[in-house]
Amino acid sequence: MLLTSDARGVYPIAPTPFFDDGSLDLSSIDRLTDFYLQIGATGITVLGQLGEAPKLEYEESLNVATRMIRRADTLPVVVGVTAPGFAAMRALTREVMDRGAAGVMIAPPNTLRTDDQIVTFYRQAVEAIGADVPFVIQDYPLTFSVQMSPGVIRRVIEESPSCVMLKHEDWPGLDKISTLRAWERAGELRHVAILTGNNGLFLDYEMERGADGANTGYAFPDMLCDVVRLSTAGEREAAHDLFDAHLPLLRYEQQPGVGLAVRKYLLMRRGLLSSAAQRKPSAAMSAATRAEVEHLLGRLAEHDPRAVLAP
Repeated sequence: MLLTSDARGVYPIAPTPFFDDGSLDLSSIDRLTDFYLQIGATGITVLGQLGEAPKLEYEESLNVATRMIRRADTLPVVVGVTAPGFAAMRALTREVMDRGAAGVMIAPPNTLRTDDQIVTFYRQAVEAIGADVPFVIQDYPLTFSVQMSPGVIRRVIEESPSCVMLKHEDWPGLDKISTLRAWERAGELRHVAILTGNNGLFLDYEMERGADGANTGYAFPDMLCDVVRLSTAGEREAAHDLFDAHLPLLRYEQQPGVGLAVRKYLLMRRGLLSSAAQRKPSAAMSAATRAEVEHLLGRLAEHDPRAVLAP
């Protein structure tokens, strides 16, 4: 089940569950995977930026990815393989592909500054992992400090047939989506899937600009599935209404530093994680932050019953 440029829908970014002592919580991986299947996700991404991948040992990364691949069964699983060097990237890629991964996601190192450097990096990455492995460009300048213009993304797509998806996380980035889709309509660029991140902060309008869905990790991925479905069906105002109800919590969860703590807390409150623990170094939630999150949940519950959670 290899990833193709026809990918659509929602590929939730799965967190890596830990117990309070920092050890891997494999049972929570199973619960998360079952939940993603239940809500209508069309794929899953594991070991992403907020999957705490840099904090894992190699064997742990392999175990987490393998567990989700085997549990997901009918869903394509994309594995983040970003690494400081190509040797580590190649090793993890070949292992997860052998175990059934659909493709891999690659983010650029923050040392890249020019368009030529970016294009060269992805060319060399393909040489390292193999041209038979479908890959996703992760365009997240707010975190990686690498600015990819539509032109440089076009060059990567043109040079690398194995590039099948763009994970679009630029901000502002709506016009970037429009530019890429305009080139496609004009026959100047082959089609690749565009799934968006940034915690879904602009998903409603990203869908209208031509995105194919979401690839992010909000604690209510079932809402993301609904917004994508409504948008695809042309139910514009219903999509915006549902999105607007979640926007305050989306915004709160997207805060740098504490955002992952908030997301894991919410997933624990939803019964999907045994613990909200992160592996150190990590940012903890203060009592005030927890109270604010509960307040936001209460307000959201007035519009979406999924936010009605047991104490």
